[in-house]
Amino acid sequence: MKNGESSQTLRIYLSSTDKFENRSLYEEIVYEAKRQNLCGATVLRGIMGFGMSSKVHSQKLWEINEKIPIVVEVVDSKEKISDFVKAITPYVEMSGKGCLMTVLESHIIFSKEGSKN
Repeated sequence: MKNGESSQTLRIYLSSTDKFENRSLYEEIVYEAKRQNLCGATVLRGIMGFGMSSKVHSQKLWEINEKIPIVVEVVDSKEKISDFVKAITPYVEMSGKGCLMTVLESHIIFSKEGSKN
């Protein structure tokens, strides 16, 4: 993506324990983004949150709780995001868990490609 271009930001809210065919759902989503040659994907690990179940999940030093909120964020063109959503929707549906996907209009203000080592 180039500076000044319009884009979309896709956010996928799920849990660290969500699976797709015995693999982490968030990992499967990131690998699909790579296969579709999207600009990039970032997985953000939450320290506290709740979803449609209204059960609060948190990560504290004295608690052992592997279920924490995860957000996968992807930025690319409207067309690529639309195709990507169509590709990953079956993953989310087959996981059998709750999930929320949102799309926000965004604008690239700065983009610089890094070096590949």
